[in-house]
Amino acid sequence: MNGSTHPLLALGDAVAAALAEARPVVALESTLISHGLPAPDNLATARAAETAVREGGATPATVGIVDGRIVVGLDDAQMERLADPESGARKASRRDVAAVLTRRKLAATTVSATMIAAALAGIEVFATGGIGGVHRGAESSFDISADITELARTPVTVVCAGAKLILDLPKTLEVLETAGVPLLGLRCGGFPGFFARDTGLPLDDVVSSVDDLAAIVATQRQLGLATGVLVLNPAPETAAIPADEAYDWIAKAIAEAHAVGVSGKAVTPFLLERVSRLSGGRTLHANKALIVNNAATGARLATALARLKTTLPAPG
Repeated sequence: MNGSTHPLLALGDAVAAALAEARPVVALESTLISHGLPAPDNLATARAAETAVREGGATPATVGIVDGRIVVGLDDAQMERLADPESGARKASRRDVAAVLTRRKLAATTVSATMIAAALAGIEVFATGGIGGVHRGAESSFDISADITELARTPVTVVCAGAKLILDLPKTLEVLETAGVPLLGLRCGGFPGFFARDTGLPLDDVVSSVDDLAAIVATQRQLGLATGVLVLNPAPETAAIPADEAYDWIAKAIAEAHAVGVSGKAVTPFLLERVSRLSGGRTLHANKALIVNNAATGARLATALARLKTTLPAPG
């Protein structure tokens, strides 16, 4: 494990070498390992995402917090620690990072914390499954994911399959617009809803290729606009689920949550678990497929950005 220019950052050897040589690197989050997917799918999917990045010509950098350092480029042993339900690994977002580091706790990083780590390390592209957003009933609960505020202030490009269908997607899009976050649909004209390829919510900017994506991201950086860029990459057609079908499962899951009194932070995991059961495991299959697909797209984007760096002047 190599050091870095930041005292709280530890770079994996492959990541440190790639960054030193200005080769493309893709950040990957670790919450899917500790909290997002059941065993053994959690480790298998994380490793498949890393393989997809390598096959795309980039170096994977899975992020986690281990022994008082933000590790950018977890090794197999560290990933296995996060996957162990007995490890007590926390789920760390922006608000948790300092406390977890100071107390030397083990933690997986969410979208927001992974963006912070990527920015500190100098990694431009981060691939994940889907982002959080505005929760249903947010007009009274004020429940809005930290992912959105992180996208508003951290200049990392996030490749995802949209936001989870259990959220209030129209409000999520409104808040992203207010935050000034560019939304770029990769060959898709409608906002994807995680395992649904199109939710019927139109996108203004549709991009036909990864090279076009890279050009827009590079221009955003040349302007010095310090926001994230959201690349919307729909789930693979072979694994995707029609939005109408998924919404039926979600309605049933929400009714069950109300019936048993589930509230607060417990709502999202409850709904996701119930939707997975109602779908007969189809949503789990789609989730795994889109994570790997986004990792592959992230690698192509990071590679295209690395090529552009030799032709564009640095920001003034």
